[in-house]
Amino acid sequence: MSKHLDLINKPQDIKTLKIEELYELAEEIRALIINTVSENGGHLASNLGVVELTLALNMVYDFSKDRIVWDVGHQSYTHKILSERKNIFHTLRKEGGVSGFPKTSESCYDAFNTGHSSTSVSAALGMARARDLKDKDYKVCAVIGDGALTGGMAFEGLNDMGQDKGQLLVVLNDNEMSINKNVGGLSKYLNKIASKPGYHNFKKGLRKKLIKIPKIGEKVINYLSRIKTAIKYLTKQNVLFDDLGVKYIGPVNGHNIKEMVQAMERANKIGGPVVLHVKTVKGLGYDHAEKRPQDFHGVAPFHVPSGGLKSQSNGTSNSLCFSESLCLIAAKNRNVVAITAAMPNGTRLDVFANQYPDRFYDVGIAEQHAVTLAAGMAMAGLVPCVALYSTFLQRAYDQILHDVALQNLHVVFGIDRAGVVGEDGETHQGIYDISFLNTIPNFTIFAPSSLTQLEEMLDYAVNKVEGPVAVRYPRKTLPQGESKKSKEHKVSEFIPKADIIKEGTDVTIVAVGDMLANCMQAAELLQQKSCNAEVIDLKVVKPLDIETLTTSAIKTKKVIVIENNIEDGGAGQMILCELAKAGIDCKVKILALPNEIIHHASVEQVFQKYALDCEGIAQVALSI
Repeated sequence: MSKHLDLINKPQDIKTLKIEELYELAEEIRALIINTVSENGGHLASNLGVVELTLALNMVYDFSKDRIVWDVGHQSYTHKILSERKNIFHTLRKEGGVSGFPKTSESCYDAFNTGHSSTSVSAALGMARARDLKDKDYKVCAVIGDGALTGGMAFEGLNDMGQDKGQLLVVLNDNEMSINKNVGGLSKYLNKIASKPGYHNFKKGLRKKLIKIPKIGEKVINYLSRIKTAIKYLTKQNVLFDDLGVKYIGPVNGHNIKEMVQAMERANKIGGPVVLHVKTVKGLGYDHAEKRPQDFHGVAPFHVPSGGLKSQSNGTSNSLCFSESLCLIAAKNRNVVAITAAMPNGTRLDVFANQYPDRFYDVGIAEQHAVTLAAGMAMAGLVPCVALYSTFLQRAYDQILHDVALQNLHVVFGIDRAGVVGEDGETHQGIYDISFLNTIPNFTIFAPSSLTQLEEMLDYAVNKVEGPVAVRYPRKTLPQGESKKSKEHKVSEFIPKADIIKEGTDVTIVAVGDMLANCMQAAELLQQKSCNAEVIDLKVVKPLDIETLTTSAIKTKKVIVIENNIEDGGAGQMILCELAKAGIDCKVKILALPNEIIHHASVEQVFQKYALDCEGIAQVALSI
């Protein structure tokens, strides 16, 4: 039984609790989060670190009318539990259940959909300005982590925010252990008085009086301002926000509810835009997550006592295959460098970083910078390999087009988590990369169907392709495939043409990348129905192997293209277009994802819904 949580049915209910009871509630919430994530998977460490912070926000604000924007959103579980979703929290990340991220269609308490980082300040500022223009009465808060501040958009928002006079609280959730502390008693004193409204009222009043003094008033103001600035720079490290025109309070203990409530109330009295700097411990309350926050950022179902995963993998993954292959390539090609955007572990480029630390660059959450950095390196004679999740690559579309493709620079993109990712939902589905890269000139796009192909394609991409090239691979580990080479990576072994995996006469099934396994199983089901399918492993999405495709289409008169991408602009539409250009008289059916929001569910459930599983493919083949 949860002593306090059972009594909390809406956010306002926590306002009746005493401070000591809030800490008890915090532990009950932590237990619920740990038990739920251990069953369903999800983001654990980040959520455990903001429990007290969320309680403090709800003590000061009323989010039935006030607005809160959670940057990225993977730390919003406590918010969801408090905002009338406690009783359905067990459905977290399940099909039709509670989303792992804020979602306006799910609850009126979710003010803005988030999933990518560094967006909260801009969104919250937009809400605050709309409030002031429409003369509404509500407060606006944004919660952003120190990691998200590496994203340039966060600074754009802060820079713009400094011009405003209306209320806006930005909570900087700093969970890095290595942040430097302010030094000296004077610094602490300045922090203390700077956070009090009386200090700011005194400044305004003094300025009004001084400006009235003939001839010398303005000079005195400027002189005092220079002295104040000099003292700040000598004694205080947090001058950035003040220079941007934003009041700063902090740092505050992010696990001390009373201290945070007082700081938030002071911020509201000050008025205008305020940054509240809180320091938290990621994974607090669960020993394994505290000691290994990286491992418990986004975690699969696990055993609570040991912290071990319930389903152990064999250690192989597409990401690891990419990184290990890149290490072998880099051993022979000293021009190869690797770049990622705050995802060395997720992309497994940590393996590359360990072997080649001087040739590895983690630029933080800054995908646009990562791509243009790579362009500069390529222009200067290096071969940069940029590993990003598909969903985050979208953020650098302009840089891919303008800085890389238009100059035909040799940049290799490892597009990780390409295709449906499942439980993380619509903000993380990697289902657009084929479509937006297809329209960009000079690009080569590879889609491996096995780990062996992934190795071969990466080698070919680095050593044989001259312009920009992308190798896309899904989250689910690809089958090993037949190894046609040693670890020497002989590039001559890879032929960038489509492969006929199974010959047939009744229908042509074109598999794009990871869909080959489902297509082969569908062919077996069709054989039982006396339908002899020809299966083609496309391998190269751009440029298409028209010769192999047209030869098969002429033979079977019926073509089905299967891809883990949206239909619009995808491989299927490109093939349909090329067959039409060639004047081939045949039926063409495209099995891909529709251009609609693909909600959170398991990959298997999504594939079944859209006929991308073997049974669905077989049924469509029989229908034509």
